[in-house]
Amino acid sequence: MSRELTRLTPPGEVLAEELAARHWSQADFAHIIGRPPQFVSEVIAGKKEITRESAAQIGAATRQSTDYWLDLQNHFLLHKNAQDKSIERDLSEVALRARMNELAPVAYLRKRGYLTASNLKEQREELEKLFQISSINEDPGFPVAARRRNVGERLTPTQMAWLACARQAARRLSVKSYSSSELSDLALNLSRIARTPRDFESLPRRFAAVGVRLVYVEAFPSSKLDGASFLLDDVDSYVIALSGRGKRLDKVLFTLLHEVAHLVSGHVTPDRMILDEDDATDKEEKQADHLASDWALPTALDPVPLTIRRSWIERQATSRGVHPLVVIGQLQHTGDLDWRSALTKDAASVTEELESWAQ
Repeated sequence: MSRELTRLTPPGEVLAEELAARHWSQADFAHIIGRPPQFVSEVIAGKKEITRESAAQIGAATRQSTDYWLDLQNHFLLHKNAQDKSIERDLSEVALRARMNELAPVAYLRKRGYLTASNLKEQREELEKLFQISSINEDPGFPVAARRRNVGERLTPTQMAWLACARQAARRLSVKSYSSSELSDLALNLSRIARTPRDFESLPRRFAAVGVRLVYVEAFPSSKLDGASFLLDDVDSYVIALSGRGKRLDKVLFTLLHEVAHLVSGHVTPDRMILDEDDATDKEEKQADHLASDWALPTALDPVPLTIRRSWIERQATSRGVHPLVVIGQLQHTGDLDWRSALTKDAASVTEELESWAQ
């Protein structure tokens, strides 16, 4: 006999019917399949589940497939679990945690204090607020407009979260009306303004004076982001976000000038943000790099000697009123100085100064 599979039928009941149809006792069946009588009794009573091994033995004795008995057991367990409210609640929480981690690295955001709630419901609400979505099942709107190095490539959850945190930080700032000309003037003098690491502390205030929200969000693991530039809400509500990757004074300064170049070149629009990653080489990136290089050192360096010594670099930096690392960085970009040069040993970092922006 072979009953049609149903989620509602305990497999033990089906086995009992099979034995009755054959006029076998539980002891007879135990002997047939080589199991103790207690095993058969517990399967029929629903105290023991049918495993792959026992399904094969029962199937051989009843001339049915192993899959028949396994499916019967699995269907019944699925139905039983569906009726269990605690299991249903646990599975819903699993699905919610999975969706939250599709959007962002939740554990890292909690570790860094971007998410502070202790229970899952409140964490979901915090994440919805961070991404400015009404439901956790919505896709954040702003990453769709991001210009990627690889066209069509989606942002990673880590990148989306970093951008969301940058946008959240920008909303807390107040700035004056945006002026492209004043921003260009600021960029032209920025290498001389930010001559020491301590000078970086004043940069958010200087950018606010020309209508740009300047924020720092420490690079998230594996995000590969140097910076981003975008509009916060509407026209002339510009944001520049830095991740501080590289840490070195000249590298952070160049990234900042690079983002400014995107703004004054008109690359950032209401439906398009700029996301700067490793090794981006498209036309707009090259344009921004060229303009940033001109701003970093408006006056060309003297002819580069065959052997570049620290004294020569310091003279070049002093005469131009910039940090020596700016000269070193320029030489490295032009290929006149190796990236592994000993001249960069103990290079000045601006990480502490960037962290002060949020205080």
